[in-house]
Amino acid sequence: MYEIGVLRPRELGTSEIDAWREMQREQPHLDNPFLSPDFALVMGEVSDRVRVAVIRDGDGIAGFLPYEERSGVGAAVGAWVSLCQGVVHRPGAVFEAGRLLRACGLHVWEFGCLVRDQPWFAPYVTLTQDAVVLDLTEGYQAYLKGLRERSPKFLKTTQYKERKLGRDAGEVTSTFAVSPGEVEQFRLLRTWKSGQYARSGRADRFARPWVVELVERLHAIDSKDFGGVLSMLYADGTPVAGHFGLRSRSTLVGWFPAYDPEFAKYSPGLIQHLRMAEAAAEAGLDAIDLSVGAGYEYKDALASRTVPVAEGVVRRRTARAGLHWARTEPVRLARRAVLGTPALYRLADRVLKSYGKRRVTS
Repeated sequence: MYEIGVLRPRELGTSEIDAWREMQREQPHLDNPFLSPDFALVMGEVSDRVRVAVIRDGDGIAGFLPYEERSGVGAAVGAWVSLCQGVVHRPGAVFEAGRLLRACGLHVWEFGCLVRDQPWFAPYVTLTQDAVVLDLTEGYQAYLKGLRERSPKFLKTTQYKERKLGRDAGEVTSTFAVSPGEVEQFRLLRTWKSGQYARSGRADRFARPWVVELVERLHAIDSKDFGGVLSMLYADGTPVAGHFGLRSRSTLVGWFPAYDPEFAKYSPGLIQHLRMAEAAAEAGLDAIDLSVGAGYEYKDALASRTVPVAEGVVRRRTARAGLHWARTEPVRLARRAVLGTPALYRLADRVLKSYGKRRVTS
């Protein structure tokens, strides 16, 4: 038997945070920065809707479920931009999804990026996709050797474009972790990313003030165990591409990559990813997680391996959960059909890009 208490992140004690981090260290698949107490703490400063369910049994703390709540519906912490969610738990712990929801006062819990090995949510999974991982455990040269074997044409083309960029625009250099004080470079990356969202017809994440506040707070954290990492690529000292990711002790999660469209013919984003992988390995990181790769050919080319992530929804047998089903299920079914049918996905992507092009030029 176990008991569940719900706290705001700032109410967590030192012993609870230490236990949370130890669970992540014991199980590498849980060592994702979006699952860390640190991310919950920072999001708790940005949003008042963040909660943490602390699960205890006779042996002490058995697990933590961080979530955001709105009108009885739970989701990932920072759901609109989060790339991982789930229960961080002691090895061998067993839970029951319905009881977790009742203890949290939730009628519904939505998951769009559920970490693997969460059997208590398995009956509620509606879609499983593969997240792309760059394996750096043996160092960058070992990764590069594997990349050359898996994707020789991709690697050869990218390296050629890097040399051409150097000839045409000046020496190509990179910085793995730009200082938080370099605010102009961070703003430049966000400007590029907002432009990319507009051109592709997608919603601009950085149009939401809370997202900007979140990434700025994360970038201000300078730690090898957790924090935001701004990486930049330069040609003759001029920024041409960048990436803002979130790191844990062992993993860097790809989050916001972007580049200057004026340098598009050189594929600076791909050059940036290879430079970033090299620097990440030198910094002692074991992996770069680029999240779900569907529709992104460059992710397939860069991948050392993939890991499954799941989406779905847990609903209690309540009237509010029934209303949620009626409001969201048609959209969920349509999205699942698009993601599960390559032809439909390509069509939807073309429609969005056409819309984005009209929006940018109008």
